[in-house]
Amino acid sequence: MAKPMSLKTFLNVDYTQTGDEFQATNAKKRKRDSGEGTHEALSMQQRLKLARSLKKNKAKIAMGRKRAARKVASTDKLKTRAQKQARNTFLKKMTKGVEKGELSMARRQGLEKRLDKLKPKIDKLARKLLPKVRKAEIAKKRGNQQSD
Repeated sequence: MAKPMSLKTFLNVDYTQTGDEFQATNAKKRKRDSGEGTHEALSMQQRLKLARSLKKNKAKIAMGRKRAARKVASTDKLKTRAQKQARNTFLKKMTKGVEKGELSMARRQGLEKRLDKLKPKIDKLARKLLPKVRKAEIAKKRGNQQSD
């Protein structure tokens, strides 16, 4: 059954604060579809839908990735990277070195649930990894400038 529409569905709030209606609409769509607040694992249908969407938008994603590669990553981005490294560290301990891609879908989902329970430990490790991640980012950007 479809979710009933509310008044908020029809309001166009300008999240970008640029005055551009097109950008405001796209920003609203991104905010609505971002899935903020939902921390459940994706179902098979959701996974396939996401795969189709990513395949359709792969050129746009590639352009965005290219642009982002030229800029120095923000603090939020660096925190996300540190978080991911910390998660992968715990994942490798759990799987005894087996790559995540080699695991079955059910095993992967089980591990994700176990990792969610270890969130405080992962956060602590991520905070410790943050300076290393920041140094690596700066070194990477310096290397790019010299090669240009």
